[in-house]
Amino acid sequence: MSLPGVSQVSQVLHEGVIYRHIILTVPAMFRTTFYQNVAVVLSAFMRCGGQCLDDFSSDVRGKALRGGSITVLHTHGRNGQYHPHLHLLATSGGYDDQGERWEHLNYLPYDLLRRTWQWHLLSRLRKTLKPDAINQLVDACFRKYPHGLVTNVHKGQVPSPYQSVARSVAKYVVSPPIAVRRIDRYDGERVTYHYRSHRTERVEHETVGVETFIGRMIQHTMPKGGQGRRRRQGRGEDHRPTDLSAAVRAEHGARPLTVSTLSGRDGGMAHLAPDLRGDL
Repeated sequence: MSLPGVSQVSQVLHEGVIYRHIILTVPAMFRTTFYQNVAVVLSAFMRCGGQCLDDFSSDVRGKALRGGSITVLHTHGRNGQYHPHLHLLATSGGYDDQGERWEHLNYLPYDLLRRTWQWHLLSRLRKTLKPDAINQLVDACFRKYPHGLVTNVHKGQVPSPYQSVARSVAKYVVSPPIAVRRIDRYDGERVTYHYRSHRTERVEHETVGVETFIGRMIQHTMPKGGQGRRRRQGRGEDHRPTDLSAAVRAEHGARPLTVSTLSGRDGGMAHLAPDLRGDL
């Protein structure tokens, strides 16, 4: 099956440039803050991902570089709980304006990447949110993670054929919190589904009430006007929203999950509190 967006992604990739799949995460201590301030935090969160990589590449090379990236925002972990993080398909290096040449990075010092990402994320949160609401958390984060935040760089070169590279990004754009194929059982009251846990590296099964399951889905609804994808080019940038609901429908051939099963029970969904634990 052809994933939505594959051809569009292919058109912005450049021959001869190596791309890396990089994941930038958020500590668990900030998940409640993200959820409560979703309208202003998520857009700033996406912007600072590409800026972090530009600063990182510049520090490694000792000169100002501007790279390119496609950023996909995920607010869910593998078990459907709230876990905001970024997937980036990023150039391994950047453009040197002064030298008018492309600088490629053969080696990425991960310790520097973790510290650079921590500085960018926490600095962005300080600027985006009111100081009295965030300063204590930021200070606590620097103390708890003195070596930086968790980042993941997939080993090896992203497959060279353009269609393969495009698919590696497109699958994240269309990925719902819990795909229909991962639902094992539903008896009208409870839902059982499976996921592969990062912690145990095994397939785990979880059974929850239908209200909890629906709550895990709707907590990832993007705010009006929100963007789930962002594209940055090495010599300028362009970003536009992606219709994630349409992409999910095209991928799974089914309507999105609804909350109709709750009608008539208590007349509302106030009890569907966000699940902020998560497993990336």
